[in-house]
Amino acid sequence: MKNEKAVVVFSGGQDSTTCLFWAIKNFREVATVTFDYGQRHLAEIQCAEQIAKELGVSFKVLDMKLINQLTSNALTRDNIQVKEVEGQLPSTFVPGRNHLFLSFAAVYAEAIGAKHIITGVSETDFSGYPDCRDNFIKSLNVTLNLAMDERFVIHTPLMWLDKSEVWELADELDVLDFVQERTLTCYNGIPSTGCTECPACKLRNAGLATYLSRKSGGVSK
Repeated sequence: MKNEKAVVVFSGGQDSTTCLFWAIKNFREVATVTFDYGQRHLAEIQCAEQIAKELGVSFKVLDMKLINQLTSNALTRDNIQVKEVEGQLPSTFVPGRNHLFLSFAAVYAEAIGAKHIITGVSETDFSGYPDCRDNFIKSLNVTLNLAMDERFVIHTPLMWLDKSEVWELADELDVLDFVQERTLTCYNGIPSTGCTECPACKLRNAGLATYLSRKSGGVSK
């Protein structure tokens, strides 16, 4: 893979930034693509752009606000509360988001001559989002190749990792401090440890605490 080109679906958060470093290690050339889908905080896009610039990889933003014509959710509507109810999809679920994002990422990849697409989805810590599951990714990979007569490979380095193991991967890539300090995962648009109260912050920070405890205690995962 080292001699090939890849596109990273990039948001500037913990997961996609860890994937970006993974891609830089494994591919000759890496490009990033970020989506403006009317999310609550412009800071997310600004954070992604800053990280891409610092790491010397190309950065492209695609306007995907058309999603807002079709669905309402807590990530794109300030008047919808961020909440999780047992047995239901979280209010932050954006129907079709990963399907659309990966499809457009594939079109972009074809345009720049890349055959590899990297996304930070995980079936282990996926909050019930159906478009983060491994079977969906594999199915879409086949569909994109048939639709575009290409041989794309969608890589999901985090698919079977929980949040503590994502932090462990960042540490193995020697970027733990960077990911901890520079990324934005918080639903309230606060970088690093975030607001500490929203579901994204709780998952991220609990994962870090678990990993650091395991590391200090010398306990293997």
